[in-house]
Amino acid sequence: MNTLANRRAFLRGKVLRQDRSAIRPPGADERGFYDLCEQCDHCVQACPEQIISFDTQGWPVVRFDTSPCTFCGACAQACPTGALNPETVADWPWRAVFASTCLSMNAVTCRVCQDACDAQAIRFTLQPGGRSEPALDPDTCTGCGACAGACPVGAIAFTRPTPSIPEVAE
Repeated sequence: MNTLANRRAFLRGKVLRQDRSAIRPPGADERGFYDLCEQCDHCVQACPEQIISFDTQGWPVVRFDTSPCTFCGACAQACPTGALNPETVADWPWRAVFASTCLSMNAVTCRVCQDACDAQAIRFTLQPGGRSEPALDPDTCTGCGACAGACPVGAIAFTRPTPSIPEVAE
């Protein structure tokens, strides 16, 4: 981590924490993001979907409350420091996960997330007792957030899948 970023955060009264659960704008590389981002507001202003805002530490984050991400790359193109790389916008690592508060998992008929998913990555499997289990196809899911914004109970969050580590043959 560069000293300038540490000093800047300290002088602004902010403790520099690298929150890996925060959804940074498309094109953000967590390894260099905190060193390069100057919290300048260019990405927030450039986003046509208006889904980028600042977290409590002043770092840009994506929120899917009102709209999904179209991966247009406007945020990355507007970034003057290279903290957001336009070439890696398509490499969005986030995928949807369903909480136990999902209406369908609690025997209430709801398929809003499935209807909102243009990629058709969400399917439901009937379970005993009138419940339905949502299932996500991680290879089809783009992580756009359309499902999260549509969910009436906020039961959809996002996580980064951990890469599988190949076993070493002995």
